[in-house]
Amino acid sequence: MSLRLKLLLVALSTLTLPWAGWQFVRQTEAVLRQGQEQTLLASASTLARALDVLGIEPPRPDAALYVHECSGPMRIDGYADDWQAFRPYAQTFAADGDSAKLQVMLAEDAQWLYLHAQVRDATRQRVDARDIAVASSDHLDLTLIRGTQSRRYRIANAAPGSFDAPAIDGSDALPARLSGEWQEDGSGYSIELRLARSDAPDHLAFDVVDSAMPHASAGPPLALLGYNDATARMLARLAPDHVRVRMVSADGWLVAAGGSLDVELPASEDHGWLAGFIYRHLLAPAASDRQSPYANVDTFAAIDPRLQGDDLWQALSGAPATGWRATEQNGVLLVAAVPLRSEDALRGALVLEQANPALPILANRALSSLLVASLLALLVTALLLLLFGGVLGWRIRRLRNATERATRAGGRLAGPLPLVDAKDELGDLARSFGRLFDEVSSYTDYLQTLASKLSHELQTPLAIVKSSLDNLDHQNLPEASLPYLERARDGAGRLGGIVRAMSESSRVERAIASAEAEDCDLRALVSGCAEGYRVLAGARALRVSLPASPLPFHGAPDLIAQALDKLFDNARSFSAEDGWISITLEGSGAEVILRMANSGPLLPQAMQDRLFDSLVSLRERSARGVGETPHLGLGLHVVRLVAELHQGQASAANLADATGVEFSLRMSGMPRRRLSEGEHP
Repeated sequence: MSLRLKLLLVALSTLTLPWAGWQFVRQTEAVLRQGQEQTLLASASTLARALDVLGIEPPRPDAALYVHECSGPMRIDGYADDWQAFRPYAQTFAADGDSAKLQVMLAEDAQWLYLHAQVRDATRQRVDARDIAVASSDHLDLTLIRGTQSRRYRIANAAPGSFDAPAIDGSDALPARLSGEWQEDGSGYSIELRLARSDAPDHLAFDVVDSAMPHASAGPPLALLGYNDATARMLARLAPDHVRVRMVSADGWLVAAGGSLDVELPASEDHGWLAGFIYRHLLAPAASDRQSPYANVDTFAAIDPRLQGDDLWQALSGAPATGWRATEQNGVLLVAAVPLRSEDALRGALVLEQANPALPILANRALSSLLVASLLALLVTALLLLLFGGVLGWRIRRLRNATERATRAGGRLAGPLPLVDAKDELGDLARSFGRLFDEVSSYTDYLQTLASKLSHELQTPLAIVKSSLDNLDHQNLPEASLPYLERARDGAGRLGGIVRAMSESSRVERAIASAEAEDCDLRALVSGCAEGYRVLAGARALRVSLPASPLPFHGAPDLIAQALDKLFDNARSFSAEDGWISITLEGSGAEVILRMANSGPLLPQAMQDRLFDSLVSLRERSARGVGETPHLGLGLHVVRLVAELHQGQASAANLADATGVEFSLRMSGMPRRRLSEGEHP
């Protein structure tokens, strides 16, 4: 992983700043919401006490039948077409072991009280209400109760259509009979009737009689509960600004409502759907209704006759509660509910709702500002780190390149080492490298002059040994000592060969340094050398590949031939008798490439860059003939000196097919010298 990528990953760690800011905004928004909850809950408690002081009676705690308000007269036909708006709020009652045996809906307008009852009864035993067998047939007994007076009516019909239900007992203050419509289907029968408002009761009781189960028990009287306009007007006067107040019964039925949620915002404050989406999913509180946590509330729509929600049911159980709901306008709705008590009996609840469009706007502003600032900080930090990483990487590459050049040059620096004047850690590293290269350069100079020093120092002792051996030849020595004398003479000869090789190396280095350049045909030079190598190659296959045309070159042909001799000698030493040697010459623009390849063992990876150093050799691993002068590792060093003299370099590598080794000389030629003034070409 590069340094710039690592610094970029470090820059990405600044993404924790927006996360921390988001958490801070959420906590701040939660504190604001808690303050609003406490405020609205206190307003609800104060309003509940005010209603008690003003003598506003809360709903009765008894079970009740809710009477819906209808906008106009309803048609009495026995069908539920006019009741579709009220069907979601139909009340069901159990009878004969069926939990939904009876379903009742009530509605009223200025003149009439309407009733629709649907009985689930798959058996068919129908007779008219005045038939003597009606008591054991399918029918519905309806009891009207007004104060202390009551009257019971038996509703039955032999066939679908109009019915006439006579009163079978009770007070004469109530109607003598009821009329309506009876309809049937495969699941049971339905009854629809109406009463004048003057005849309307305050309680109803139902007794469903099924011919299949004639011993069913009668249902309890149920109070009629409807919307109270007087209480609604009082709530409208007491409701705080932009707060909707609703009074509900113990069963959750709406009794009265007042106030309004119409909070108008300037057009400039409209935060749009995107801001609403961000607030809804990143900042908004979870909906308090666990059954439908994502349900929206139409803030300005008509009020449902029956309220739902965990907060309401908690208040109806006797404990104040608050909750939040999302609105269709991308805002939030705060709900506070407090119980209503009278004489220590729970009579219902008072629900206050407050729309707060400013809270999402403020939270979105804070979050947007945080995101913009965080992104700018992240961008600036990333750019600075990338710039710093780029400069740091460039400085490190300068130091690396100078080190590699010095390594290829035998530990010698070509000019001052970069960054040595820097005051940071890279400057300390560069100065340490400089001291190391000084030590390596001194040691390299010592090794390169070691051959000449040894050859000079060994001349006199070697001459003494040879003269002593020659004097021993003139002495009468025992036959047993002659082999030892011969061995000493052979060792002295080999030692003399080593001294001559070291002297030759020193002379070659001096000759290379003082060589004169001339124009020559490099193709002809290599071709001539190759022809001379064929005899020396023996049984080895010699492959020669040369350009088709002459290859002009400006250099020292004698030195190039000497370097080629060294390479051929090295290839012949390491290749088997049945192996092969390849010589290739190529011209590539201003550069020529001379390659010498041979079959044989591969080069160790660690030695490929050190073969051309002085006194480095791998020949100890090859077989050497008896009496052959050991190699000192100076031949390939001469090859490198010749390549550098011709502005090139020498390299060695294993062949791609792992069958041998290839040595390459890349040369550009020696620079041409200008004639000094007064000289003639």
